[in-house]
Amino acid sequence: MSVMALSTKRRRAAAAVVSAALLIPLAAACSSSSKDSGSDKSASPSGSSSSEPKAAQLTVLAASSLTDVFKAAGAAYEKEHPGTHVKFSFAGSQELAAQVKQGAPADALVTADTKTMDGLKADVNDSSIIAKNRLVIATGKGNPKKVEGLKNLSEPNLKVVLAAPEVPVGRYSKQVLDAQKITVKPVSQEPNVRAVLSKVELGEADAGIVYKTDAASAKGKVDTVDIPDAQNAVAQYPAATLKTSKNADAAAAFVKWLSTPEAQKILQNAGFQQP
Repeated sequence: MSVMALSTKRRRAAAAVVSAALLIPLAAACSSSSKDSGSDKSASPSGSSSSEPKAAQLTVLAASSLTDVFKAAGAAYEKEHPGTHVKFSFAGSQELAAQVKQGAPADALVTADTKTMDGLKADVNDSSIIAKNRLVIATGKGNPKKVEGLKNLSEPNLKVVLAAPEVPVGRYSKQVLDAQKITVKPVSQEPNVRAVLSKVELGEADAGIVYKTDAASAKGKVDTVDIPDAQNAVAQYPAATLKTSKNADAAAAFVKWLSTPEAQKILQNAGFQQP
């Protein structure tokens, strides 16, 4: 082979190496661009669930009078939000407030009055009213003592049970009785409305003042005597998330859901009034 032919062959080989070297970073760049494009697509608002609260285990502290309706509401919420579990802890609102102040691990709170919620401003976020309720007189089945209204509750031969004054329903009861200038000497003062209802249901008391919804939950076991609106009190139920919640987004989503048409239908079917 001549010197000139060898030189030409070497130049062609060198050119091929240079071309290959240029193609490698170009291919890498295309590959990187393709990956970035796919990543951007998956992170786009339409393909991301970041706007939705993640599944969580929520603990909700709720007033005793919400026992039955919140079980139904919780089941509906879990069905609508797969992966989220809502656990309820029911008690008198004053007991719930004490738990919150003691740092109980919970995510949301629903009380049976605004006074209790207002006393927890350092512990809860902004609240919203999700429902209202009214008082009724619960009597034994068949109303054997012939109770007709609030005035009868002052009769000495009638065993009346009320909730304690620090309990929302007890405070509402005192409010309506005081307004009518009726003095009642209860045989016991209970820690929550369900305890009042239980006393009447078991025959340990002739009558007691409870929420309309609680009396409805014991239909067939107790009778109900309505209290006229002019003599009645309206109970308001505020709901709020706790500042110490470890599931802030999920807790806020649940509290917000309580005001939706679906949740309101469940509450109203149980006898609660619109906020």
